[in-house]
Amino acid sequence: MNILYPLLFLCVLGLAAGVLLAAASKIFFVKRDETVEKINEVLPGINCGACGFSGCEGYAEAVAQGRAACDMCKTGGAEAVQKISLIMGVDADISEPETAVVRCSGNCEAAAVKYDFEGVKSCAAAEMLYSGYKKCTSGCMGYGDCVSACPHGAISLINGVAVVDDRRCVGCGICVKMCPNGLITLRRRSAKLDYLCMSKLPARQTIDACKNGCIACKQCVRVCPSGAVKIVDDHAEIDYSLCTGCGLCEQKCKRNVIKLRQ
Repeated sequence: MNILYPLLFLCVLGLAAGVLLAAASKIFFVKRDETVEKINEVLPGINCGACGFSGCEGYAEAVAQGRAACDMCKTGGAEAVQKISLIMGVDADISEPETAVVRCSGNCEAAAVKYDFEGVKSCAAAEMLYSGYKKCTSGCMGYGDCVSACPHGAISLINGVAVVDDRRCVGCGICVKMCPNGLITLRRRSAKLDYLCMSKLPARQTIDACKNGCIACKQCVRVCPSGAVKIVDDHAEIDYSLCTGCGLCEQKCKRNVIKLRQ
């Protein structure tokens, strides 16, 4: 009998607590926005943050409230844009798909080094020490900060340089933010040519630093019939709005800077 009353008390206490919690859940219930739930269901759910919001649900709430466009989820691609636009009752504005490209071809055979880096194997860490261990201070350091950041496994290190696999890349742009040298950019998938050097060094220093570095010789500029190739900060760049993909600039480039995409 001495133990029975405490047990009964605990049972009554537990029952009362259950009733109170059930009542509280009804009283303080917050109805979720069905539009937010529908949008969240069609998003990929990886919470990559490439859209600029905290995650997929944050983006879904912003779209439902009219604070964000329907086409900001690069990971979901055209399919997500179409579904979100249908939910919101607006026309789908699908822009041309993009992919990331690492604008450097300074691999282990081509790039000269100025010291052996023995610190944390991180591009961000290496860049803090004399702008990296390579003589070209604008080149890929090959420690894979972008590789670790890519949620789709689209980037790998090949011979000391990060390379993007177009088949896996969705153009989310997360890798762009991770490169301390700003070597990774997004360009439209239909582009037929890539320029693979961002060196800001004068020609003589570039020749000493990398066998594949652009020396701003302007041969590519002179041969381009559409004026798409320009020299910017001592290296060639392609204006994709003008480029026709004829490939004449690649044929003239003797430093392997401009490449025709396969």
